[in-house]
Parts: sequence; structure tokens; C-alpha cells
Amino acid sequence: MKKVLLIEDDTVLRENTAELLGLFNFDVQTAVNGKQGIEIAKKELPDIVVCDIMMPEVDGYGVLDSLSKDPSTKFIPFIFLSAKTERKDVRRGMDLGADDYITKPFKEEELVSAIESRMAKAAILKDAREDNPNNDTSAEPDEIKSLNELKTYFDSNGALLNISKGHIIYEEGQNSNYIYLVSKGVIKCNKLDEKGKELTTALYRDDDLFGYTSFTQNIPYQETATAIEYTELLALSKNQLITILESNHKVTLEFMQLLTNDISGIKDQLLQMAYSSVNKKTATTLLKFAEKLNKKPGNPIKISRNDLASVAGIATETLIRTMSDFKKRGIIDIDGRNIMILDLEKLQDIN
Repeated sequence: MKKVLLIEDDTVLRENTAELLGLFNFDVQTAVNGKQGIEIAKKELPDIVVCDIMMPEVDGYGVLDSLSKDPSTKFIPFIFLSAKTERKDVRRGMDLGADDYITKPFKEEELVSAIESRMAKAAILKDAREDNPNNDTSAEPDEIKSLNELKTYFDSNGALLNISKGHIIYEEGQNSNYIYLVSKGVIKCNKLDEKGKELTTALYRDDDLFGYTSFTQNIPYQETATAIEYTELLALSKNQLITILESNHKVTLEFMQLLTNDISGIKDQLLQMAYSSVNKKTATTLLKFAEKLNKKPGNPIKISRNDLASVAGIATETLIRTMSDFKKRGIIDIDGRNIMILDLEKLQDIN
């Protein structure tokens, strides 16, 4: 029977979670705070640790830090269980070496699945270590090993910019001096074609990077970036980022993948503009904005008709007629600039 150490200061949640895990045939041990959790972990050597963050004595970050420095516990998989949902909190936990991060409230299958998969991964890595005892794959302490850690670097070292709605961050043709991380809000990037028609090329929201053009040539920004709601950005100079990428090859590979994904996304958008029906373009664009703005069905999307039309690649008048048809069919509702999705399935099924 696999041993799970649950460290949680909330009595009700601790007892209910322990009972739940017991039903799945786990041997559950509990601790009421971080200090006690560290002591139990080092004594009992559980197969996995599930730990809250905000606790007395020692918080969850301190527990993970302590266990990761002890040779007897450093390889025990560790899952954070917390109500802290801000991305910088998630990144901090993952950067410290946590294997997973589950937010409260959670579904029982989500927690059980995470525990089972993380223990399976730990077993595979243990076999690999035993097969290659002299293979030390640890990185240098200060190395930025992933895109996630690069974003943490932005959190700690980037200049914080508070951008009002409608403000232009940079315009097409300006010198590309900075790379940006969206801390809060939504950014729209657009270009103008030879006829002066605006084409929205990308939408960026919380935790997205944007503003990168070339790292080897002095190429200006290829699009205009505008805040479509109040936005907080973290800015890092291009020269700083180049220095990081030159000395951290692992994160460079992830950054290359990010660029590849962006190119693929633009290609898909162009193909959709070329081949999709007007109804499909409009439906897909509404779904895209809902996803980027984190809006659920029934919650209003506040966006201009021009922005919707430019992303869809159709005339504004055509988009308005199409959305009026959607409204008559009960798929969406329109109140001024507010658009509400009433029937998500019908919208997804439009061809």
C-alpha cells in the first residue's frame, strides 16, 4: 500500500481528504502544519507528499525547500494543494521543484489521478537513477531551465508597467527594444494591409509573452500592440533576454517552440480566413475571444465589432449581420458592446 503524507492545517479539509484517499487504498498520514510535516516526511519517507501552502510554523514553500535539500527525501514527489491561484504563485511552487499544483476546491478524481501519475513518474526516474548511478543530470543552481522559470525571472526583474485601456504599447515599425510578459489583462496585436484594413494577428492574456521579433538583427516591431482592457505588463530589455538565452540552452529550446507555435497559430488563422464560411469565422472568433478573456457561457464579452471583424477576416457589416442571425437563433445575446454566449454547443458546431 502506497504511503501518502497529507500536510494541511484546515481540520475539516484534512480529515475529508484523508478519508477520500483511504477509499482509494492509500495509507494516509497527516500533519497539521509544515514543521510537523517535515518531521514526519523525514521519519516515514512517504511515497508522495500532498501539501497546503498557507500554514503556521512553516509554509508549503518551506516544506518543499527543506525536503528537497535532504538526500533521503529529495526525490519524493511533491504536490501543492492550495487556494492560491495566481500564476506567479503557481510558478513559484513549480520552480521550487513541485511536481504538480492543484487548486482548491478540487475534484476527487483530479487529486487521485495526480497522485497516481506522479508516483508512477517517480518510480520510472528511480529506476533510471539505479540503472545509471553516476549520471548526474542536475543543473547549475542559477540556471534558468524552463520557460516557466524565465517568466519567474520577468516577475523578479522586469519593469512593471500599468497600461490603461486603449493605450498603445508599441506601434509597427518602432524599434523592438523590449519583450513583455502579461501579468494581468489582454493585449491585441494587429497589422494593416496595403488597403489600410486592420488584421488582428494575436491576442495575449495573463502569463503570455509577446513583443519578440529578432534576437540577431535590429528588426523593428512587425505589428502594433494595444491594451483592450486595463493591463499590467512586465518588460525586459531585448539585450537582457539575449544574455539569458545565450547562457541557458534549455530555455532557449522552449522559446524556439513558443515562436514555432505562434507561427503555426498565424498560419491556422490565415487558412481559416481563406476557407471558412462567414458563420464559421464569426463563431470561431467569438469562441477565441471568450477563451482569451476567460469568459464562461453567459458571461459578457466586451469587445468592439471592428476587433471581432478584423480577427475573423470579414467586413464589419457582414459580422454584424451574422451575429444578428446568431441572436435570433438563441445562440448569443447582444446588449450594446456586450456579447453573451447562450448556447456553447451550437456555437461550436457551426460550419
